[in-house]
Amino acid sequence: MAEERAYWLAWSRVSGVGPVLLQRLNQHFDSPKTSWEADSSLLGEVEGFGLQTLQKVAQQRSQINPEQLLKKHEQENPNFWTPADAEYPRLLLEIPSPPPVLYYCGKLDLAENLAQKPLVAIVGTRQPTEYGLRWTRRISAALVQNGFTVVSGLAEGIDTASHSAAIKAGGRTIAALGTGVDMVYPAKNRKLYEQILNQGFVVSEYPTKTPPHRTHFPRRNRIIAGLSRAVLVMEAPQKSGALITADYANEFGRDVYALPGRLDDFSSQGCLKLVSQGATPILKELDELLKMLGAIPTVTNAKNLTSDVEKPLPDLPADLHQVMKAISSESLPFDFIIQQTKMPAAEVSSALLQLELMGLISQLPGMRYQRN
Repeated sequence: MAEERAYWLAWSRVSGVGPVLLQRLNQHFDSPKTSWEADSSLLGEVEGFGLQTLQKVAQQRSQINPEQLLKKHEQENPNFWTPADAEYPRLLLEIPSPPPVLYYCGKLDLAENLAQKPLVAIVGTRQPTEYGLRWTRRISAALVQNGFTVVSGLAEGIDTASHSAAIKAGGRTIAALGTGVDMVYPAKNRKLYEQILNQGFVVSEYPTKTPPHRTHFPRRNRIIAGLSRAVLVMEAPQKSGALITADYANEFGRDVYALPGRLDDFSSQGCLKLVSQGATPILKELDELLKMLGAIPTVTNAKNLTSDVEKPLPDLPADLHQVMKAISSESLPFDFIIQQTKMPAAEVSSALLQLELMGLISQLPGMRYQRN
C-alpha cells in the first residue's frame, strides 16, 4: 500500500533507527504509520529506544512529510520495495533486520521473491586459488542447471566466479550490492553487472548514486544470507567477509556449507573453522549436495495453497469466498491478496474483517493475514 510505503521510507531516513529497531517498532505497533504517529512515551516502551534516540526521532519526524518524501523519492528511485509490498522478498521478512527499503534493477522472477524458487548463496574470498575457482564454477553451474538461483555479492574472486558460471550455464543469479543499484563495484565487473541484469537482478538497501564504503559491505552480507535458503562458503581465510555471511546465515536459521581445503592452505582456514563448528562439508559427490539442497522446503505456490489438504471452506457469500480462497496457512500481505482476488481494496478490507470476526483468519503484524 502506498501509505505504508511512505512510512517505511520515512522511518528509513531517521538516523539512529536502523533495521533492527524498525522491526521492533513494527512488531510493537503493527504498522510503520502507527509508530510514526505515536508519541515519545509510547515509543519509549520499545526496547532500544533510549532518551537520546527518542530525542533524535522527535526532532527528525517533525522535518519529514512521509507522503511528500515518497512522491519525490519515487521520481529519483522508481524501483524499490518496502515490507508493505507484496513483491518484497519473503525470506527477508523472516530476519530480525529486514531493510525498510530495498532497491532493485534487472529482470525479476516473482517466484524467487515469494520463495517458491530456491535461492542459494555462494560466497568466498576475493583472492581465491585455482582450486576454489574450479569448484565454485562447477557448483554454481550445477545449481542453476537443477533449478536453483545463485546469490552472491559481485565482489572480485569467488563472487565473480559464481555469478559468471551461473550466467554461462544459462541460469539466473542475484547480486546484493554495497552501493546503489546503478553503481558497479569493482569497476572491472561492469560487463558482468550488465549480464546479471539480463539473467537476474541486483538489489541494495542504498539509494541510487551511493558510492562504495567499507561499512556497507558487511551490512549487505545479511541480505545475501537473508535472501537464501543456504549459504555455501567456497574459500575463506580466518578473517573474511564470507564468514560474516555465514554468521548471519546461522543466526537466520539457514544451512551453511563449506568447501574443505588443505590444513596449511591460508585460503581454507575459514572454511575449516566452519566445518569444525558444524557446517556441512562440500564433498566431491555433487549429487549428494544437490540432494541435500533439494530437501530444503520452498513456499508452495499461493494459487495452490488452498488445495484439498486445507480445511474445506464453509458456505460463504461470494465476496468472502473469493477472499478466503486467496488466503492460506502462510501469512500473506494485504496487497498480495488484492492481486489474487482482483477485487477493490475496500472490498477486500471489508471481507478480511468479516472473516476475522468469524474466526476463519487472523491478522498478523504488517497487514498480513493467514488461515486459522
